[in-house]
Amino acid sequence: MDTGLLLLRLVAGLLIAGHGVQKVSFLLGGNGLAGGTEEFRRDGFRGGRLTALAAGGGQLGAGLFLAAGLLTPLAAVTAMGVMTVASTVKWRNGLWVQNDGYEYPLVLVLVAAALALTGPGRWSGDEVLGFAPWPLWVSVAAVLLGPAAGLATRAVLHRPGPSAAPEGVTGRA
Repeated sequence: MDTGLLLLRLVAGLLIAGHGVQKVSFLLGGNGLAGGTEEFRRDGFRGGRLTALAAGGGQLGAGLFLAAGLLTPLAAVTAMGVMTVASTVKWRNGLWVQNDGYEYPLVLVLVAAALALTGPGRWSGDEVLGFAPWPLWVSVAAVLLGPAAGLATRAVLHRPGPSAAPEGVTGRA
């Protein structure tokens, strides 16, 4: 079981971290901070550079902490939050990733939730530092808070597009 959790943490954590790197740099096929900023603007989010930095930093940090199995519930909350936001952006495209759907972000949300509930395993930073096992209430709180934080972020930062405005209202100030 510990080998499976290690493999799951490494693959999912490093993929999430890679997404963060892409949001703020030219590494791993990213378009730099300007590209990440434009992506969020195109998707209807306020905040510009700050939003891109927060999302990229959140993904990078959460991914690396998940991969290391360190502060796993907190890393899972952050990963679930940013990937929930990604799911909401892709929701209109349906489930499947070949149509730019939310399939992939949903899988990452569920992997982070599973790691929060199972714990990171014996070969982890949490185990080395004596944090594991986390109390059940911490794990359950992480699973509830992660998606809730993502939905709250979406509600606060997303600007309704012209299609969401009532007829005759453009949303321009």
